[in-house]
Amino acid sequence: MSKEEIMDRLSDAVVGCKLDLAKAAAQEALDTGVSPIDAINVGLVKGMNIVGERYAAHTVYLPQVLVSARCMYAALDILLPAVPKDQLKDAKRCAAAVVEGDVHDIGKNIVKTMLTAGGCIVSDFGKDVNPEKLVKMAEEAGVDCICLSTLMTPTMDSMKKTLDVLRETGYRSKCTVTIGGPPTSPEFASEIGADHRDLNAQDCIGWLKGAVWHA
Repeated sequence: MSKEEIMDRLSDAVVGCKLDLAKAAAQEALDTGVSPIDAINVGLVKGMNIVGERYAAHTVYLPQVLVSARCMYAALDILLPAVPKDQLKDAKRCAAAVVEGDVHDIGKNIVKTMLTAGGCIVSDFGKDVNPEKLVKMAEEAGVDCICLSTLMTPTMDSMKKTLDVLRETGYRSKCTVTIGGPPTSPEFASEIGADHRDLNAQDCIGWLKGAVWHA
């Protein structure tokens, strides 16, 4: 099987939500000498981008996105250990978290998936994370970007508190901060000092790649 066919199998497995095919194609890539970086960036990322575009266009829905993500991560479990460490040294390190007071993490999980598909090393800080703990984890992980999420209006204040703590510790100057969730807005992002309000996961990774990392 050619390299192109293996890439197509990886992409199709993600789009088609075929877990066994994703794992088999990932192993086949390694067995036939395909670069694991190429398998990730050309195969898995292509598939996840297709899913993301369809989700943004409302032609597929959340359950399929989550199953596609599971397929991608199953393949990544096989491919990532085979990536030489020096090839990951320039990868952007991001964190995704749901702020204190909110336990709704579907949006956070989708952002995590799209950041991973975009080639980032992503730390999942979880949900209902208080500002001090969140900032401490960000410092320990050395992240370049923090993506904050909430689905509830009352917990928007936790986003502000997180930005306040980032400024107090001095880590704000070392990372980009985006926020997302239905109650947020570009105006609120500006008000609390965040860099961007994400309309959705595709908007998040698109803005980071266009306005920040390739600026």
